[in-house]
Amino acid sequence: MQAKIFLIPIVLHEDEIALQSIPSYIIDAVKSCSIFYVENERTARRFLKKIWKEINIDAYAWHTIHKAETEVQQQFKADVSQHKTIGIMSEAGCPGIADPGQILINIAQQNKAKVIPLVGPNSIILALMASGMNGQCFQFIGYLPVDAHERKKKIAEIENESIKKNCTQIFIETPYRNNQLLNDILSIAKPETQLCIAVDITASTESIQTKKIKDWKKEIVELHKRPAIFLLYAGL
Repeated sequence: MQAKIFLIPIVLHEDEIALQSIPSYIIDAVKSCSIFYVENERTARRFLKKIWKEINIDAYAWHTIHKAETEVQQQFKADVSQHKTIGIMSEAGCPGIADPGQILINIAQQNKAKVIPLVGPNSIILALMASGMNGQCFQFIGYLPVDAHERKKKIAEIENESIKKNCTQIFIETPYRNNQLLNDILSIAKPETQLCIAVDITASTESIQTKKIKDWKKEIVELHKRPAIFLLYAGL
């Protein structure tokens, strides 16, 4: 026998319309699992109840992933060794992508478990698809530095790298610092550089717009506490 690890996508937004981005076949995977390893148990439970109203949520074993601490890793290894069927869920989007679940997925691979990724929403891919930027060469950087000086320095670096490699640069920020990040981008990046701001992806309030820096400067953009992802392209 072989352990099965289902990588179960979760909605990107609490908006009910975001549920439309979740394929119905995910319910079959949920039904086959006996254990869930999740970044946020409360969020994961609420999500499963929405997609499968009849679920007996307490019939499953639950383990919370923070940074996949040693204790969690050991428990996961034990479950894999017992050939169990396990579901891994991120806080939002797809497990293993900008998500601590990747540590458990790596353990599953090393222990010859069958890892099964399921189709679902991913803000990185959806934003890139809609941006009109280079989809042949792109890089996800994750979070930029919190320190304002270091953040501005990083913005200049990734813009130069975009020019040098003709590469789309993708990055995110904690929602309550979105406005500060945007202000830094507008103050550092070159006027002709393109910036895509993708907000509330898959929700009814979704907005994905690509403009040159000089054009963004003409607008007042309010991103405070809204889930957003930024794409910068200064290539040819």
